[in-house]
Amino acid sequence: MNIRAVLLWLGLSAAASAQGFADMGATVEGFALPDRARVLEFPDDHGAHPAFRIEWWYLTANLTGADGLEYGVQWTLFRTATAPVEREGWQSPQLWMGHAAVTTEADHFVAERLARGGVGQAGVSLGGDAPFRAWIDDWQMLSTAGPEEDALARLALTAKGEGFGYALDLQAEGPLVLQGEAGYSVKSAGGQASHYYSQPFYQVEGTLDLPAGRVAVTGQAWLDREWSSQPLGADQTGWDWFSVSFGDGAKLMGFVLRDGGAGFTSGTWIAADGTPTPLAPGELQAEPLERANVAGRDVPVVWRLRLPGRGLDVTLRALNPGAWMATSVPYWEGPVRVTGSHAGRGYLEMTGY
Repeated sequence: MNIRAVLLWLGLSAAASAQGFADMGATVEGFALPDRARVLEFPDDHGAHPAFRIEWWYLTANLTGADGLEYGVQWTLFRTATAPVEREGWQSPQLWMGHAAVTTEADHFVAERLARGGVGQAGVSLGGDAPFRAWIDDWQMLSTAGPEEDALARLALTAKGEGFGYALDLQAEGPLVLQGEAGYSVKSAGGQASHYYSQPFYQVEGTLDLPAGRVAVTGQAWLDREWSSQPLGADQTGWDWFSVSFGDGAKLMGFVLRDGGAGFTSGTWIAADGTPTPLAPGELQAEPLERANVAGRDVPVVWRLRLPGRGLDVTLRALNPGAWMATSVPYWEGPVRVTGSHAGRGYLEMTGY
């Protein structure tokens, strides 16, 4: 199946390749919209929100192998709806897409899964045999949390594709973090927004299966949960998203939404104890320093991030500049090394290039 056929199957327009999954700047009718006054509730909000058009469970991990090498891992489940109604079986409007990747300095392994809702091939469930389960085919994000813990406090994560596979155990050592204004994240001057929270405090151990053999790994992971129906403005063509964990325990989430002008920039400073401080639009200064030709695109793979009010001035450098996600809607995604006023590791995602 070629890319155009996949996009048509998913009900996406040609603009989707610029704005990412499900043409996120398109005006929609009938779907729910984020509400600034809404209070997020757990575990319910770990599950799916079918009244909204777009949603994802997005995990990235910075790992170190027993071989001393650095690795990056991605596991993502996307949901989009073709209509704001619920139907059973093959008539379900819910469509699912899974992405998995492993990145090294030399290689970038990628796999994709596509599924229709309503037939058990993919989905997200709460309760039953596990407090939380997200899956597509044989890929799975499964809660192993105890009855007194948050459902995302412990996870078992598995995926595999051509040339790679992984099985990871994750344990949260900090609280859930509400992004933006108590989970209401503004994405444009026009007021487009999403509901958005994260679990950025996972400690990880497990194994990677690679062409050279099995590697034991440890490290840190970050899970993002987000849902909306039109999170981008019609003039926004893509984004640059950063998640960084610093050596002192503090963390930073930031993004630039490109619109052909100055763009819209925001984010959250997360203290080591999990206390979030929303950043005002434009407070985070993000400047691309070096570019690389990746899959025929001119992509920035070295960035300078500054938060003058916090004395932050760091450089983010891609572990592997060629970390291109050659999926139905292509984008760049990979681990970064962080140097400067604060040292650390993180992840960078860039769409619309």
